[in-house]
Amino acid sequence: MGTTQTTASTLPKSVDLAEMNASFQQHGYAVARGLFSESEVEEIKSTFARIAENGPVPGHFEPVSKEESDGDPLKEFPRIIHPHRFDPVSRRYLVHPGVLTCMRELLRDDVLAANCMFYYKPPGSRGQAMHQDNFYLLVEPNTCVAAWTAIDDADPENGGMYLVSDTADEEIACPELANKEESFTTHFVPTPKGKKALPCKMKAGDTLFFNGSSIHGSGPNRSKDRFRRSFICHYVPKSTQRISKFYLPLLSPEGEDVMIEANDSGGPCGSSLREGTVWEGGTH
Repeated sequence: MGTTQTTASTLPKSVDLAEMNASFQQHGYAVARGLFSESEVEEIKSTFARIAENGPVPGHFEPVSKEESDGDPLKEFPRIIHPHRFDPVSRRYLVHPGVLTCMRELLRDDVLAANCMFYYKPPGSRGQAMHQDNFYLLVEPNTCVAAWTAIDDADPENGGMYLVSDTADEEIACPELANKEESFTTHFVPTPKGKKALPCKMKAGDTLFFNGSSIHGSGPNRSKDRFRRSFICHYVPKSTQRISKFYLPLLSPEGEDVMIEANDSGGPCGSSLREGTVWEGGTH
């Protein structure tokens, strides 16, 4: 499976690579407005609506009925893990040419795709406490970069993203315990003293790129009738030597599987906290 090469000159006019690169290098994140077209957003939305209707997919998407959900909408609409491993549309969008063009600029290297996920985040859903992605991916050397694409408009009311600016150079922290009333995951990384988590308002089709050390998270979806769907991918430099075994194989821009060394390190918490926690993170 090949990909159509995209260059800076063929990106949407709303995407300014130079401006993005300046923001990313200085603050650890950047937004590509309108990187995905309306038709691409609709294809992604309809693909995951069909998966939700036809599920479950063992090991990837395991919803329960509304009657069995105990009032938790995230049990009825859980996130989908690694859909590119069973769905060709997801696999194709994981190597989206526009995303790869931005990634090459931001990473200053050729890239490999590590994973993708899909979040439905229906009304009433809890958010995800502040965290750092490379705690989970264990990329060495360097780090991962996320590409978080809004499939619905996203803002604080429906559980949009929050980022702590200028934390790309922070060490990966061993998380504290999150507030289970607000977060569906248990890990929490405090905001460093003197810094503040700020909301990132996005329109459907916008893509937020951020460094694997950048501290980020999301609040609950407090809206009455608005989903906050998102398609989330992670990428690593081609020079990456090791990554957590849960993300192997990687995917080349041409759509071919790539194997590198599996990283079994326990990270800053030691091995005891690693087991079974790989999906705690993932840029919710």
